Amino acid sequence: MAKDKKSSEKPSPIETSPSLQSHPTREELYALCGWTLAHAHARSGEPAKISGYLGKSDKFDKAIAEFSIAYADQSERDHEVLLQAARAGTLEVFVEEGQ
Repeated sequence: MAKDKKSSEKPSPIETSPSLQSHPTREELYALCGWTLAHAHARSGEPAKISGYLGKSDKFDKAIAEFSIAYADQSERDHEVLLQAARAGTLEVFVEEGQ
């Protein structure tokens, strides 16, 4: 019979942050993404190897944060280009009813 691991796991940010039920802040989304990534890797079967690979410094933390911000900024720029193309009529847009 499998052991119940839930008692030793940290709770998900979703379960502990009521504000995530509505419109999360950017920081809350970053925390959720970080938790999800860590949780997925911990479930991968080799969390000790991942931990050993990353080491004890905050280099990876800073790199992933920098990448995340750059990715979010690029997504915002891409979305603006999409909106401009839709407004100019160079891109056909379909809006679903009720959305």
